[in-house]
Amino acid sequence: MAVNPSFSKVIRSPVLVLAFGFGTGLSARAPGTMGTLAAIPLWYLLAQLPEPMYILVVAICAIVGIFICGSAADKLGVHDHGGIVWDEFVGFWITMAFLPATYVNVIVGFCLFRLFDILKPWPISWLDKNISGGLGIMIDDVVAGLAAAAVIALLHSTNLL
Repeated sequence: MAVNPSFSKVIRSPVLVLAFGFGTGLSARAPGTMGTLAAIPLWYLLAQLPEPMYILVVAICAIVGIFICGSAADKLGVHDHGGIVWDEFVGFWITMAFLPATYVNVIVGFCLFRLFDILKPWPISWLDKNISGGLGIMIDDVVAGLAAAAVIALLHSTNLL
């Protein structure tokens, strides 16, 4: 297991600040879950945008995230360090796209995204193992977000949510 960088090292680097989710990735326990929790208030802000702008902002965050996560991994000398949580931010925002800002949607979206991100069913596991660099760090969470969004859409379409 990779050792977390110090808080002072993280705050001195804009790339590490973003990669470590404004410090949430420094959590000794469940940094991915902490990063996803930190993504919720930012999602509430994003959810105020018109849908096309929301998609544009999240797409930009995903593309820039390839650089952020790849650069952070290079700085730390560890591919996909557990503290890199920018990918969780983007994956959660993908999960929550097009959903009204309700507590139920946040709880279900959070749980489904974390479930797909942790269990990594195929093709998420394949992507996680076979794609390297910043793209490799981002892509499994993007697909986990898409999978969670699909399940939520199904739950909504069948009136289970």
